[in-house]
Amino acid sequence: MTITDAAADAELALTAAAAGAAVVREMYDDSALERFDKGGGDFATAADLAAEDAVLGVLRAGRPDDAVTGEESGESGLPGARRRWLVDPLCGTLNYAAKNMLVGVNVALRVDGEVTAAATADPFSGEVFWTDGERALVREGGVDRELAPSAASRLVDINMDTADPRSPEFRGARIIAAPEFADRFRPRVVSTTLAVAWVAAGRRAAYVTDGQLRDSVHFSAGISLCRAAGCVVTGILGEPLHTGAGGLVVAADAETHAALVEIARAV
Repeated sequence: MTITDAAADAELALTAAAAGAAVVREMYDDSALERFDKGGGDFATAADLAAEDAVLGVLRAGRPDDAVTGEESGESGLPGARRRWLVDPLCGTLNYAAKNMLVGVNVALRVDGEVTAAATADPFSGEVFWTDGERALVREGGVDRELAPSAASRLVDINMDTADPRSPEFRGARIIAAPEFADRFRPRVVSTTLAVAWVAAGRRAAYVTDGQLRDSVHFSAGISLCRAAGCVVTGILGEPLHTGAGGLVVAADAETHAALVEIARAV
């Protein structure tokens, strides 16, 4: 049977993200947290694996016929499944391993190519940002509040996590160095896609990253949240998302978006 209840899917995404966040929070004080090398300087911790197990346990119990892509466990279920969950159990592993609490747990459901439900949980604030594809809310203490984007802070998160920051294709560093950026915005580098949810919540004016992000376990939840909240979401050069140069500019309003795209095109 195909599940089509967006509200129920959104609640399941929220429950799964919260389950992963609980594990991340509980394991934070483990000073001997085991690491697993993934190559290229990347690694996972025991908390990444345990959090993913918790998320997958919730999803498999609620939607046993759905396919899943987990950052740590890879793909399961039918390759061409209409419904696929995208799971990032601990976004900000480097932060976490360094005892920095800026991390998130991302869960998104893709149905026929579109993300229809998603949640991003902050293990340490207790907030879960979530969407049913129409509304964007944050749940804290059992209470939901509508998200309201705002560019008032002028804070823009730039993703600097790239394989080669010297590559001519990497625009992040050049955007930060542009005089037009410094005149208008203040850069931040949180190093977790929790910051994408913060754009929807009005805590960041925008978020910018390079890279190809289609079906990304890291970015799918945040992109869906921002779209539902009414943010302006495109590729890094203003093209439709997942086309052209790729990347992402998600901005609280059209004016902020236009300014950032103009800078990205010029650098």
